[in-house]
Amino acid sequence: MRREVREEVNLEMGFIKYLLDLAFIRPDGIPVITLSFYAPYKSGEVKLDEDATEFVWATYEECKKYDLIEGILDEIRMVDEILKGKSEEDVKFAVGD
Repeated sequence: MRREVREEVNLEMGFIKYLLDLAFIRPDGIPVITLSFYAPYKSGEVKLDEDATEFVWATYEECKKYDLIEGILDEIRMVDEILKGKSEEDVKFAVGD
């Protein structure tokens, strides 16, 4: 994961923490397992690879303005709540309700 982030955006991350995992079947019948993690910024200046065209640093509230992949805003909210001091267990429990 560290190597991929370094290659894709030229950033170094701090300690990587597990957030959640999802398993589902896409509409075309292909099964998918998604693992989500988060980590603090450590160093580096964003430098996009040739496949990316733009980026933005955004807060959870600012992310609400963007057309994101389904479920991503919920994950950003979860990390925002964890960083604001809410326990990971409480955050994950609230998602399952």
